[in-house]
Amino acid sequence: MNADVLVVGAGPAGLAAAVELRKLGAGRVLVVDRDEAAGGIPRHSAHTGFGARDLRRVLTGPAYARRYADAAAAAGADILLGTTMTGWDGPAPRGPHRVTLTSEAGVRAVDASAVLLATGCRERPRSARLVPGDRPPGVMTTGELQRRVYLAGQRLPGRALVVGAEHVSFSAMVTLAHAGARVLALITDRPRHTSYAGFALAASLRWRVPVWRSTMVRQVTGRGRLEGVELADTRTGAARFVPCDVVVFTGDWIPDHELARTAGLAMDPGTRGPAVDTALETSVPGVFAAGNLVHAAETADVAALGGRHAARGIAEFLRRGADGGRAAAGGRGPAPGGARLPLTAEPPLRWVAPNLLRAGGPAPPRGRFILRSDVFARLARLEVRQDGRRLATVPSFGIRPDRPVRLSASWTGRADPGGGPVTVRLA
Repeated sequence: MNADVLVVGAGPAGLAAAVELRKLGAGRVLVVDRDEAAGGIPRHSAHTGFGARDLRRVLTGPAYARRYADAAAAAGADILLGTTMTGWDGPAPRGPHRVTLTSEAGVRAVDASAVLLATGCRERPRSARLVPGDRPPGVMTTGELQRRVYLAGQRLPGRALVVGAEHVSFSAMVTLAHAGARVLALITDRPRHTSYAGFALAASLRWRVPVWRSTMVRQVTGRGRLEGVELADTRTGAARFVPCDVVVFTGDWIPDHELARTAGLAMDPGTRGPAVDTALETSVPGVFAAGNLVHAAETADVAALGGRHAARGIAEFLRRGADGGRAAAGGRGPAPGGARLPLTAEPPLRWVAPNLLRAGGPAPPRGRFILRSDVFARLARLEVRQDGRRLATVPSFGIRPDRPVRLSASWTGRADPGGGPVTVRLA
C-alpha cells in the first residue's frame, strides 16, 4: 500500500492535518488510529468548550470530534480505525518511509512520502508517580474515568478524591459527579490550584468541592477494594487518612512518544516528545509531529491548529520533492535554511515548543512558542538570549504551573544562524 502522507493518530491534530493536506492538494492521505472511532480524547469529554480557536464556535467534545471526523472523510482522507502502527523501517536511502500496520485484518506494509505523528499524550498513572500502595479497583486516570463514564455508561457511586487541581482535574470532578460519586476534594501539592479562578469558584459553590492545597498523596490503601488514601501536608508533614471509594489521578502529562523513539527521532528532554522546528519537522526529513505529542498538554483546538500548521510544512516538503532536489530518485531534499539552532528553556521554565530554529523557516504555529513554568509569577519578563546577546525581552502576566506561557516569535529574525543555542529564561 502506498500513500503520499501517513498520519498516525485520528485526534484533533491528525484529523485537522488530514483536512488541510487534502485542501492543499496532497494525493492519498491515510490516517490510522488504534481506537475504534475517530476523534481522539474529545470523543469522551462530554463537557462543552471545544472549538473556539479553530472552528470559531463552541461545541461539546463528542460534537467536536464528529465534526473533524466527518470533515476528514469528506475531504477524501482514508481513515483506518482499529489499526496500530507496529513497525517502522525508517526512510530508505532513496525512497519512502516504510511502516507496518497491524489490525484484525492482518499485517500490511505502507510506503509513505511523508509521515505525521499525531499520537497525543497521556496522564501518568499512580505507579509512574511513585505513589506507594497496592492496586485495588477504583484507582484510575482521567482518561480511564471518562471512557468508563461517557463511553461505557458506568456509574461510580461513593466517595471520590481527585489528585490534581489543573483544568482536567475540574473536568474529572464534573465527570465523577455525573457518574453519581460524591467528590470530597481536589488535592494538589502546590500552594494553590493552577486552573481558572472561575473553575474553583464553581467547584466550591455548585458542587461544594474544596481544593486541599499543599497536600500530597503519601499512600493508597486497600487490596480487594480501595479503602482510602493517606495524605500529608507538605508544609507541616502532618498526615491523615481519608476513606474513599475512587481516586482519580489527573494531569502530569507525558507525550505518547514510543513511535518517535522507535523511529530514532531526536527527542527533546524538556517536552519529552520529538524535537521539532517551527514547521514541526523532526530530525528525520519528511517526518513531522504535531499536537500534544510536542506540547503535552494543550487544548484540543490548539492541537488542531498545530495539525493544520504541520500540514502546510508537509505540503511544502512534498512540493520540494516534486520540483527536483533529490526527488528524482524518490527522495526528498532537506528543508531550506540549513542547520537548525536548539531553543531551550532555563529553570524554572520547564520546556519550550517548538524547540528548534531554522534560518528562513516559517513562524511557529499561531506565531508563538509555548512554554511551561514550575513557578507562580504574577508579573514576569521572558528574556531570549543567544551567546550572551539579548534578542528580546517580553512581558508575561500571570504565569502558573500547568498553564501555557506564550512567547511571540517576532524576535526569531535576530538569531544568528551560525551562533550557539538560543535560550529563554525568566528575567
